[in-house]
Amino acid sequence: MCGIAMIRLKQPLEYYQKKYGTWKYGLNKLYLLMEKQHNRGQEGAGLAAVKFDMEPGNEYIWRERAEGKNAIQEIFASVNKHYESLTLQQLSDATFAKEKLPFAGELYLGHLRYSTTNLKKGVSYVHPFLRRHNWKDRTLVLAGNFNLTNVDELFAHLTSHGQHPRDKADTFLMLESIGHELDKEVGREYEKARKECDDDMEITRKIEAELDIPTVVRKSEKHWDGGYAICGLLGHGDAFVFRDAKGIRPAYYYSDDEIVVVASERPVIQTVMDVAIDDVKELVPGQIMVIKKDGRLIFDEIRPQAKELARCSFERVYFSRGSDRDIYAERKKLGELLAPQILKAVDNDVEHTVFSYIPNTAEVAFYGMIHGVQQMTGKYPRIEKVLIKDIKLRTFIAQDAERNDLAQHVYDISYGSITPNVDNVVLIDDSIVRGTTLRQSIIKILYRLQPKKIIFVSSAPQVRYPDCYGIDMSSLTEFIAFKAAVELLREKGKESVINEVYRMSHDQRNLPKEQIVNYVQRIYESFTDDEVSAKISQMLTPSSVKCPVEIIYQTLDGLHQAMPDYAGDWYFSGNYPTAGGNRLVNNAFLAYIEGNH
Repeated sequence: MCGIAMIRLKQPLEYYQKKYGTWKYGLNKLYLLMEKQHNRGQEGAGLAAVKFDMEPGNEYIWRERAEGKNAIQEIFASVNKHYESLTLQQLSDATFAKEKLPFAGELYLGHLRYSTTNLKKGVSYVHPFLRRHNWKDRTLVLAGNFNLTNVDELFAHLTSHGQHPRDKADTFLMLESIGHELDKEVGREYEKARKECDDDMEITRKIEAELDIPTVVRKSEKHWDGGYAICGLLGHGDAFVFRDAKGIRPAYYYSDDEIVVVASERPVIQTVMDVAIDDVKELVPGQIMVIKKDGRLIFDEIRPQAKELARCSFERVYFSRGSDRDIYAERKKLGELLAPQILKAVDNDVEHTVFSYIPNTAEVAFYGMIHGVQQMTGKYPRIEKVLIKDIKLRTFIAQDAERNDLAQHVYDISYGSITPNVDNVVLIDDSIVRGTTLRQSIIKILYRLQPKKIIFVSSAPQVRYPDCYGIDMSSLTEFIAFKAAVELLREKGKESVINEVYRMSHDQRNLPKEQIVNYVQRIYESFTDDEVSAKISQMLTPSSVKCPVEIIYQTLDGLHQAMPDYAGDWYFSGNYPTAGGNRLVNNAFLAYIEGNH
């Protein structure tokens, strides 16, 4: 679930030096946009800058990338090293900066990496990607929040045209796909311009002014299956951002006379630019916004907007910043809608129930849960900070994946926060996907308080199916809900269901993606949500814990009620928005049965 940030300065650097006291205005804004989206990428970061109208023989494009959780600080520290030896006068001279200094440009692109596979490691996989060319209008920088489901098809398409991609990763293929169409489009524009102009520089200027980027993107994007929000820069100064027609991945923008800003999240732009919510616009699904070198904004359709949008709901619940006005309201509503299930679990005994949350992202849903309980009972629930998260310890442990004994102590409890053997304790989390932390750590730690009953609440429904549009959840064995359903089938003597789903999935493995059906949904058909939840509760309760443990999940109807505009629920329902999703879940189930997971 990567983050994107793009900035186009509409005025000369001298303008920002005079008005804001620094020509680094754009670079500083980029830093803030990236830091405010740090939640979206902790594996790496990168930035690129394009400088307009440089004389031949001078560099016009720079890029810096780094891996690791401190990548943002590292890349900007590297950029700032270029300025350490300057005098104060030089550092404040916008004209000097434009002519002499790297990253003193008008166009910036930043990216925060959240990889969707554990196989692709190394700085070469960190965005932005760069496709260099001796002609500036064919030099392409690309970064995005995306995942494609049909890389094999796209690879075959490119090789059939004589290309030799050096990697099968979707980012490389997207770069070469757009680059290939860009080469052809510039070639066509050159032939047209040559008939109208005699001077080579005049021909170049005409090409740059009339280059049809929407057509370039439209011809390459038509072969893609997936979810994506993509930003691109061209070496001569044009820039663009476009979005998949289903709206799976988000993109927002702001524009005024000084600047154009693009980011993955709306409140980030609001905060960094100090503008109102209505000033920030959502890019229409299937649309491209082109920022021409002369500052014009051009909007065009890449693919018709889908009649049924599939904006990702799990991204709203888990990854996005809760400071957004709508996301804040949605998360509160998710918590509120869980109140009836919670009260049933504690036999309406609010007086002897302590309510809390799992730090830190579930806090907003917690407020909604408290409101819901209060509305239903007329009593204000008892609230305590039962669980504490030790961030420093977590950071330390992250350096060594083998230290499971230390990982058990990432969380701690507030001793004395409940009355032993009398009080129930209810803790809400934004989602319970794998349940590993609950089983290995949190439940055991909570049991030290000797509660009468432990109730865990997930503001999201049971995650049952893999994702293929940007989150690293591709294996069915990662999901405690899937494990629970399989275990229930075996306990009930219904293993034939598993065998039948395998047979049907195997029979369609070589079919075109458009013909594949998600038969994995049949694994869950024999059981209610409550039955699966009860099995999950049993599977996640350590043998050393003697008090009852119950896990409650949001319902699918509750999710839709809280987030009516975000119908992308394939994680929970198995209803994938593109054909590639059905192929992925089919392959994931085959891998599970055949032991290749």
